Amino acid sequence: MAATVALRIRTGTQRTLVPWRMPWPLLLLAAVAVAAAASEQQVPLVLWSSDRDLWAPAVDTHEGHITSDLQLSSYLDPALELGPRNVLLFLQDKLSIEDFTAYGGVFGNKQDSAFSNLENALDLAPSSLVLPAVDWYAVSTLTTYLQEKLGASPLHVDLATLRELKLNASLPALLLIRLPYTASSGLMAPREVLTGNDEVIGQVLSTLKSEDISYTAAFTAVRPSRVTRDVAMVAGGLGRQLLQKQAVSPVIHPPVSYNDTAPRILFWAQNFSVEFEGRREDLTRRTFGSPELNLTGSFWNSSLAGLSLTYSGLLGSTVTFRFILANRFYPVSARDWFTMERLEIHSNGSVTTFNASQVTGPSIYSFRCEYVSSRSKAGGLLVPTVQPSPWHVTLQDFQIQAFNVTGGQFSYASDCAGFFSPGIWMGLLTSLFMLFIFTYGLHMILSLKTMDRFDDHKGPTIAMTQMV
Repeated sequence: MAATVALRIRTGTQRTLVPWRMPWPLLLLAAVAVAAAASEQQVPLVLWSSDRDLWAPAVDTHEGHITSDLQLSSYLDPALELGPRNVLLFLQDKLSIEDFTAYGGVFGNKQDSAFSNLENALDLAPSSLVLPAVDWYAVSTLTTYLQEKLGASPLHVDLATLRELKLNASLPALLLIRLPYTASSGLMAPREVLTGNDEVIGQVLSTLKSEDISYTAAFTAVRPSRVTRDVAMVAGGLGRQLLQKQAVSPVIHPPVSYNDTAPRILFWAQNFSVEFEGRREDLTRRTFGSPELNLTGSFWNSSLAGLSLTYSGLLGSTVTFRFILANRFYPVSARDWFTMERLEIHSNGSVTTFNASQVTGPSIYSFRCEYVSSRSKAGGLLVPTVQPSPWHVTLQDFQIQAFNVTGGQFSYASDCAGFFSPGIWMGLLTSLFMLFIFTYGLHMILSLKTMDRFDDHKGPTIAMTQMV
């Protein structure tokens, strides 16, 4: 049995529909693969409030729609401006829409649901909104967005702290409740953890209800989980083949974004590690996608920008990393160029400075480099002003942009790799050597002289004089 699939082929500005008969097993495999790939970059977001008429029906949240950061802000703005000033953010480590399908009792077994308190809260809430797929970048900046809209710093609370906390309906408050999630391969472990998280949500809501406090709540996660582990399990049956290895997808972290009225500075790296007097620390997870990242001290204007990252308890002290970038107009090129002037490390009252003037590019572009490090073996783009330096910084797949940021996304990247790479040099030298051999051989052939006199047996013998 086969299914006819219309393939949309785009050529130039015209689009043509071409029918293609695909077998049903391949069609099912392709559908599952597309769904699995699409779910890796989005997380669900559930909103509810004790006030009425905060959200209109989300007409754009059809199947397959991904809510962007701008759409999410359009949903949140009315609730934050007209709704309660107390906002709860239940932030789980990992969550996907498949978690609700697998553990939410959607097939009629409501008594086995791992989200009973959440479902009850949505049923009783006067206003609620469910967004099945929200872009991970929008969720990664949710805490910062709520902090700016409310004008209140996030307060990390648990049940004991919440009972002692006195909330005022007239004063804004942003309460952050972190919920764990396990990546165990067992079937019951995720259900038990999700059930425990649901109990925490129920207890928090019961506490607020007993004190008659109006609120707006949101439940989401930092990154998606993986319920459907392998497409081969769906296409080939319920069991796994022996010695089958599970593919490991690379972890993509959202960039650090500093916002005032709009996104101003973007910073991203695949790996961010530092070393102080021989002690090494990996800051990747504490920097990218972490709602607890402290950006205090960051600033921006059209000519100078600074991104400050502060970490408490780093190598026994509080350490601040400050990236200073400048934007200047150069008449020779008739355009603006930005330069990362320096990287400052503030720790225990001392400042370590690295010259980073090689991190530069046109202001309309971002800058990207495979390695930005203070070690010479990794490029040496960060040069310490005092030698030897107790600090060493290494940024892998580094990318930064501090000017002309539009839509919260990086612009075209100006790469640090030069045009003449070692491979290009080897090809050029080899080609020049072969061209030299060809030219020399052609010159030797053209230098050959043919005989212009020949021996005639009827005449006298030709006497050849020796040619020197």
